Amino acid sequence: MAPSLTVPTKQTPFPYAATGIAAHTGKADINFDDAATTITLAGSGTTLENEEAIVQTLAKDAGLADDSAKALAFFALATNLRALASFPEIVAALDSLDDHLAFRTFLVGHDVSAVDWMLWGSLKGNIKVLGLLKNNQHPHLLRWFTYFDTLKSTQTLLSDLASAKASKARSNKTAAGFALGLQNAVVGQVVTRFPPEPSGYLHIGHAKAAILNQYFAKMYDGKLIIRFDDTNPSKERTEFEDTILEDLTLLGIHGDVVTHTSDHFETLYNYGVKAIKDGKAYADDTEQQQMRDERFNGIASKHRDDSVEDNLEHFEEMKTGSPEGQRWCIRAKISVDDNNKAMRDPVIYRCNILPHHRTGDKWKIYPTYDFACPIVDSIEGVTHALRTNEYRDRNAQYYWMLEATGVRKVHIWDFSRLNFIYTLLSKRKLHWFVTEKYVSGWDDPRFPTVRGIRRRGMTIEALTQFMLSQGPSQAVVSLEWDSIWTINKKVIDPVAPRHWAVLKAKAVPVTINGGPSSPEVKLVPKHKKNAEVGEKKTVYSSDILLEQEDATSLEDNEEITLMDWGNAIVRSKQVNPSGAVTAITMDLNLEGDFRKTKKKITWLAQPTPDHLLAPVVLVDFDYLISKKKLEEKDNVADFVTPVSEFKDYAYADANVLELKKGDIIQFERKGYYIYDNEVNGAREFFKIPDGKAAGIASKAGTPAVASTPTALASTPALAKVEDAPPTTMYKVDKIYGDDTKAELTSNMYKVDNIYQS
Repeated sequence: MAPSLTVPTKQTPFPYAATGIAAHTGKADINFDDAATTITLAGSGTTLENEEAIVQTLAKDAGLADDSAKALAFFALATNLRALASFPEIVAALDSLDDHLAFRTFLVGHDVSAVDWMLWGSLKGNIKVLGLLKNNQHPHLLRWFTYFDTLKSTQTLLSDLASAKASKARSNKTAAGFALGLQNAVVGQVVTRFPPEPSGYLHIGHAKAAILNQYFAKMYDGKLIIRFDDTNPSKERTEFEDTILEDLTLLGIHGDVVTHTSDHFETLYNYGVKAIKDGKAYADDTEQQQMRDERFNGIASKHRDDSVEDNLEHFEEMKTGSPEGQRWCIRAKISVDDNNKAMRDPVIYRCNILPHHRTGDKWKIYPTYDFACPIVDSIEGVTHALRTNEYRDRNAQYYWMLEATGVRKVHIWDFSRLNFIYTLLSKRKLHWFVTEKYVSGWDDPRFPTVRGIRRRGMTIEALTQFMLSQGPSQAVVSLEWDSIWTINKKVIDPVAPRHWAVLKAKAVPVTINGGPSSPEVKLVPKHKKNAEVGEKKTVYSSDILLEQEDATSLEDNEEITLMDWGNAIVRSKQVNPSGAVTAITMDLNLEGDFRKTKKKITWLAQPTPDHLLAPVVLVDFDYLISKKKLEEKDNVADFVTPVSEFKDYAYADANVLELKKGDIIQFERKGYYIYDNEVNGAREFFKIPDGKAAGIASKAGTPAVASTPTALASTPALAKVEDAPPTTMYKVDKIYGDDTKAELTSNMYKVDNIYQS
C-alpha cells in the first residue's frame, strides 16, 4: 500500500516540491486536507513532517538519480529561496542558477533528482521569485522550470489542487482567488456571462475570459450566457456576431443561451428616465474635450444642477436624433471630485443616428457599456461578473449603477489581463495589418486571434490548461509564448502521427546495396509509443533520398541507422566543387545493432510511377512586429518585421495525402505541423511552436533561407498580400450596401455553427 501524503491546502508557502514529486513518481497518495496544519507523509511505520525529508524519501523510493555532494548546497538554496524578499538577493540567486543550467539539463547529474523537485517547489511557492523568473531574463533557468511546471503530472496536480480548494468554496467558506472559486457561489445557482462587442474578432485575451466564464459555470453546475454588447452602431455588424460564435466554437465554448444588450433597450431607457427623475442623472451639452478636462480637474458641469424637467426634455430631444438632440448626452450624477476618476459623473447615454444592425432606426440613443452592463447583468440573472482588473477602478461605478437603479446585486470577480511579447491585441492595430494586406486575413497564423492561433495548431486543451494555470495572479505582465506552446506540445505529442519529409532543394540520392530488388511496402506504426494512432505504409527501396545536412555529416565506412528499417554502412560519397554531396552508396546491414550507432536518419524511397511522394510546403513564421511591447506613441508601421513567413518545399511520404485540414502531425526531426490547405498542387503545413527558446525567439533581421527551387520561389512574407484567398470558413451578406466591405478571409478548417438561429 502506497504511503499517504496529507497536504494542508492553507499552508504558506504551499509544499509544491513534495506534492510535485509525489504526483510525478506515484509513490504516495495525495490527500488535500483543509484542516491539516502541516504536510505529513505516513506509511511503512514512519511519519515524516519535513518537506525536504519527504522529497528525498519519495525520490529514493522512485529510484531517481542519486544526489552528489552538490545536493546539500542546492537544498540549502531551495530553503533560502522560499524566504527571499529582497530584489537584489532574488536576482543574484536566479543569476547563479541560470549560469549553472546554461550547459546542464538538470541540477545534478544527467537525470531528475530530489534537488530538482525541491528547487522547483521553492520557485513555485515564492510569488516575487516567480514574477522575476517569468520576465525571461534567465532563459536557462526558465527552460528548466517550465519543464517541471508543464509535466502532465504537475498539471494534473495543480488541477486537483484547484478542485480541492473549489470544494471548499462550495461549502460557503471564504474564497479569495481563482483557485479558491467564486465568492458566495452556490452550486446550481451560478450564472456567468461572456459579453463581447460584435465589432471584431476574438483574440487570445478574450479567450481567457471566455474559458474562465465557462469553467466556473461548469464548476458550479450553473449557466453561461453569451451576450453581445451591441450598444454602438458605429462599430458593430451582424457578421461579427457570426464570427465570434464561430471563434467560441473553436475554443470549445458553448453558452447555454445567446442574448443581446439590445434586447433590453426599452428597459434601459426606462432606467435612464428613472435615474433623471430620482436626481441621479442629468443632461449635458459640454464639448467632449472640455468635459474631459473638467472631469480630470474636478470641475462641475454648468448643467449639473439643471432641473429634472429640463433634463427629461433634453433626453426626449436626444431620443428623436435631431441636430439639437445630438449635442447632448446623459451623465450619472455621482461625484465631481472623487479620487477615483471613474466616479466623476460618467456618461451613461449618448446619441447616435446610425441604424443599428438589429433594431434598425427604432433608437437614436444608446446606453454606454458602464450603464448597460451592470443593469443587464442583474436582469439576466448573472451572479458573478468576471472582468479583467483593468476595470478595477470602475468596479465602484458598477456597484453604484446597481444601487442607483435598485436592481439585484451582482458579484464582480477580477482576473489579470493577458499580454504577450511581440504581440498586438489592439483591434485597431490588427485591422491595420489586414487593410494594408500584410496578412492574408483575420485568421492569419501570425495573428493572436482565436482563429489565428487555432489555425497555427493551438489546441483547445492547451489553451484551457494555460488559462487555468494562471491562477489568482493579478499582475499585468507581458508573457512569453513558451509556456503555452510547451503545454500544447504536451497535448499533441502523444497522439500526433509521425511522418517524414525531405527538402526538395537539398535531396541527395542514395543507392542501397543489398536492398530490395523492387520497391516493397510494409505497414509500420504511425506512433511508436501509441499503437492507437494507427499504421502507415512505408515504401522500402534500394534507391532512397536523404537530406543534404545528414549526407554531409556522414563519413566513409560509418555505420548509421535508417529509421524504421535497420543499419547501413556508408561506402562512398560524391561531392561537387562547392562541397555539397551529390550521391551516396551504402551497404544494408540489417544485422547491425541500432543501439551502437550515433546517427538515426529519416529517409524516403525515391519516387516511382507506382510509389509517388507527396509535394508539401513547410511554413514557419516569425512575429509580425520586431519590438517586444509597442508603446502608445509608437507607429506600428515602424516596427513591422521585414520577413515573417518562411517556406521550404519538400517531399513527404504519401501517407500525408490522407490528412484532413486541421490534422496535426510530426515530421520527425523537423517538428510538429498542422495541415492547412492545398496550394498549387502542394499541401501546406504550418509549423507548430514547441515552446523551445529557439523556436519562439524573434527571427527579425534573419534572412530567409532559400531552399526553394526557382520554379517554386516564394515571396518574402511581409510582401503585401494582394490577392488573399477567398474564405472557405463562412459566408456573410453585406448589410450596409456595396460601399461597405467585410474583410473576412479565411483558409481555416470549417467548424459547425452550434448557435442556429
